[in-house]
Amino acid sequence: MTLAFADPQTDLEPLCRARPRPASRREDAVDARVPIPADFRLESGDRLPQSAILARLHGPAGAPVVAVAGGISSGRFVHRTETNGLGWWSGAVGPRCPIDLNRLQVLAFDFAPGAEGLDRAVTITTRDQARLLALVLDHLRIERLAAFVGCSYGGMIALAFAVLFPARVEQLLVVSAAHRAHPLAIAWRGVQRRILELAEAAGRPEDGVALARQLAMTTYRTADEFDARFEVEAPARAGQAYPVCDYLVARGRAYRKHTTPARWISLSDSIDRHAVQPESVTVPTTLVGFTSDRLVPIEDMRELAARLPLLFRFVEAPSLYGHDAFLKEDALVGDVLRTALKEIV
Repeated sequence: MTLAFADPQTDLEPLCRARPRPASRREDAVDARVPIPADFRLESGDRLPQSAILARLHGPAGAPVVAVAGGISSGRFVHRTETNGLGWWSGAVGPRCPIDLNRLQVLAFDFAPGAEGLDRAVTITTRDQARLLALVLDHLRIERLAAFVGCSYGGMIALAFAVLFPARVEQLLVVSAAHRAHPLAIAWRGVQRRILELAEAAGRPEDGVALARQLAMTTYRTADEFDARFEVEAPARAGQAYPVCDYLVARGRAYRKHTTPARWISLSDSIDRHAVQPESVTVPTTLVGFTSDRLVPIEDMRELAARLPLLFRFVEAPSLYGHDAFLKEDALVGDVLRTALKEIV
């Protein structure tokens, strides 16, 4: 077991070395629509209200394949494209980036359930998502992943995938995800789900998404960041917004059309159902945890590290950004990715 404590002041290598990509290679990605078999059932016994999973394979054909999955707001557009703008993790995935598209293929997929045609929440687990990814691998004739990089919800799926399909992945890199959901995080997400249900019953689903997103933002980041960013300036009258409230309202408004209550409830509940026995993860694993993360407390990451049979490295670091550190601490995360993936050929 290798335990590393990161120094946030260390001058690490930039996440992506700046070098323009040739114009002819700008869109090295292929979408795949993967049919879901008619007899496929979720662990709950339910059927998915969709006929296919959408996946995207980035990078040079024939190169080793790395699966990448993020939080519940992420999807198959992990890298920048001409048609979809910046991907959700464009800082980490790209030519000469830590996950280098000059030498690796990256596979990402849209989590089920999709929003289209979804009129009620679906009970789906991280193991179900792992089984859907296995369908994608079969469709693309990918026998084995060189690595599975999972952050937040994606890290939970990576752990579940390693339990179900240990022969189909060579190593895991799990960032800000543990073997279980913490009760306090379940409590916060439960309030979000009740907001969504109440708003939908009132005929205002988009307002429910916006308000639930506001609450979620307060759990992603830290008290120290909010204290540094916002002055406590009292408004003229009771009920008017404070500066921090204006920020949250703006973030919620920007998110209100991003998803639907039914999809958010499905994926939020999926996080809370997540549970794997660390001893069952028999794939070499690198872990990254942040001491300020309130959704995935560092104590849970330490327990996971202590119980994994094949822990390669555990990086524990402070961050101003809490759970969002996997998206914000570019240099630290990039250094860990490069170290773990450098031997893939």
